[in-house]
Amino acid sequence: MRPASPSLPFLVCSPHSGRAYLKSFLDSSRLNRQQIRDSEDAYVDMLVERCSELGLTFLKANFPRAYLDVNREPYELDPKMFSERLPSYINNRSLRVTGGLGTIPKIVTERKEIYKHSLTVAEGLERIETLYKPYHKQISKELSFLKQQNNFAVLLDFHSMPSQSTVKNQRSLRPDFVIGDRFGSSCSQSLTAMATGLLREMGYHVVCNKPYAGGFITEHYGRPSKGIHALQIEMNRALYMDETTLLPHSGLRDTQHNLLLFISNITELMIQSTSAVWAAE
Repeated sequence: MRPASPSLPFLVCSPHSGRAYLKSFLDSSRLNRQQIRDSEDAYVDMLVERCSELGLTFLKANFPRAYLDVNREPYELDPKMFSERLPSYINNRSLRVTGGLGTIPKIVTERKEIYKHSLTVAEGLERIETLYKPYHKQISKELSFLKQQNNFAVLLDFHSMPSQSTVKNQRSLRPDFVIGDRFGSSCSQSLTAMATGLLREMGYHVVCNKPYAGGFITEHYGRPSKGIHALQIEMNRALYMDETTLLPHSGLRDTQHNLLLFISNITELMIQSTSAVWAAE
């Protein structure tokens, strides 16, 4: 979704809020429609899509994360999920693959296995060719255009997280927001400070890089030394939805309003600065 007027150098993404579930995918799963949505960043796209009204470009994936996860390397695949031998170039040793959360996930939250049977290699590679690669091609295209027009570009990658974490069988509440900048490597420290400060001024509990420092998208595209900054923003789902029913509650409207204000303020602060500050570190 591009703005009607000339765009500001910001790309807002929602890679995990897709909710278009193919019937063939649901039929292949041992989970019901409600269970398979557990890994979905439900409604995140609805929370931030109005950013185009502010002059920002917005990109979202319509396919669900349980089907294909674009916040991974292109070939983080688990050989045990497939009926045939995978190509030699796959990465089957990453911690994400070991945890069942590769490019084609094996599980959704709480260790619930997705599939009734093994997948064919052709099926897996087709998802990567027809969905993964076009999504990342679009990110690259948009960031390149924005940087060319403005000397710098900023990627804001929005996600959601469960309100509670389980560590050694003990549940603990998570903050309202987690800002991830790959421990300072994916964007200017000034941008991280701006994002954190603005959200805290709104009364939110905000932490940086723990437990989410940013995934593949943040790590891959964030090149502050080249004038491209990437920031991952994780939102607590309890702010706007019922995590049991997966239905939005009354907090959705307030969260949407606050996020639009947050995006407006952070873009204004960056634009007010000289572009040379953001063009290179």
